[in-house]
Amino acid sequence: MIWAEQRDYRLLDVSLEVLQKARDLSQLYEGRVSAVLIGENCGPLAEELVEYGASRVFAAEDSRLRLYQSEAYAKVLARILEDVKPEIVLIGGTTIGMDLAPAVAARLRTGLTAHCVDLYVEKIGDRDQLVQVVPGWGGNMMIRIICPEQRPQMVTVRPGVMEKGERKPGEKGEIYFLEPELSEDDFRARAIEFVREQQGEKSLDDAEIIVSGGFGLYSAGGFGLVEELAGALGGEFAGTRPAFDEGWIPESRMIGQSGKTVKPKLFFSIGASGAVHYTTGFQKSRVIVAIDKNPKAPIFSIADLGIVGDVKKIVPVIIEKLKKDRPS
Repeated sequence: MIWAEQRDYRLLDVSLEVLQKARDLSQLYEGRVSAVLIGENCGPLAEELVEYGASRVFAAEDSRLRLYQSEAYAKVLARILEDVKPEIVLIGGTTIGMDLAPAVAARLRTGLTAHCVDLYVEKIGDRDQLVQVVPGWGGNMMIRIICPEQRPQMVTVRPGVMEKGERKPGEKGEIYFLEPELSEDDFRARAIEFVREQQGEKSLDDAEIIVSGGFGLYSAGGFGLVEELAGALGGEFAGTRPAFDEGWIPESRMIGQSGKTVKPKLFFSIGASGAVHYTTGFQKSRVIVAIDKNPKAPIFSIADLGIVGDVKKIVPVIIEKLKKDRPS
C-alpha cells in the first residue's frame, strides 16, 4: 500500500514513483497494490491512481482535510492500514511525508526506515524480507535495513530516486470512498494555508543541465565559477550541503540526501569529493562530468567523464570555449 500525497488537487510525482515501486515489489509477493488518498473531491485523483496501476484506492474525503492536518491524517491512514493489513507501506519522503510516516508507524507500533534510495526483496532465513537501503555513516556507505517481525514494513522514499510508471487511460480498478470519523480534538493544530516560497525561482526538477559545486570551491573564492558555467551552458546551478552551509546556495538548490534528487541530461560536479549522501542526489543523470583536484575522489567512480585538476584553471577554460563557440 502507498499513501498518495496530493497538493492543490494534483498528485505529487513521488506518489507515482512509489506506486510503480510498489507494483514491482507486489510481483515478488504475489500481491496487489492499494493506494490511500486523503483530502476532498478525491474522485479524479483516485481514477488517475488506477490508471497508473493501483488495484484499489481508498479515498478518505472531508472538506477539513483539503490541506494536510498532521493528527487527522495520521489517524485516518493508521485506521485504514489496521483494516487492510498490508505487508508493506511506502510513503514519499517529502516534508509532509516525513511528518506523517513516523506518526503512523508509532500508532501501529511498527518500524520505519526513512530516506530510502532503493528497495528490494530478499529471502533472509526462511522469510522474504523487504531490504531497505539508505546512505549511512556520514554518507560513506549504503546501509541495508530490515524489519524482521513487525508488520507492516514502512518506509519513506526520497523523491526522484524511483521511476514513474506508464499511465494507461481506461484501466479499471476498485475505488472506495470513505467518510472518516473525526472530532475537533483531531485538529488541535490546524494547517490554515500553504504559501509557496521563492516565487519565480527556476526549479531544478525539470532542468536538463545542472552545474553543482562543493566545498572545493572555497579556494577558488566561492561559487562564482559554478554560476558562470551554468549560465554558459544554459543550465541551472546547485551545490552540496557544505556549499549551502557556506551560504553560497539556497536550500532549494542543495543536492543529495538532505536536499534534492535530480535526473538531468547533463550533470557537472565541481570541487566535490563525491560522498554517497551527495551522489545519491544525481546518480541517475544521463551524463555526469566531474572536476576535482583529488584523483582518488569517489566522484570519479560514477562520473562518465572525469577531469583531475585545479578548478580555478579548468572551469574558466571551459567557459571561454563555450562562449567562443556560441552562435552570435
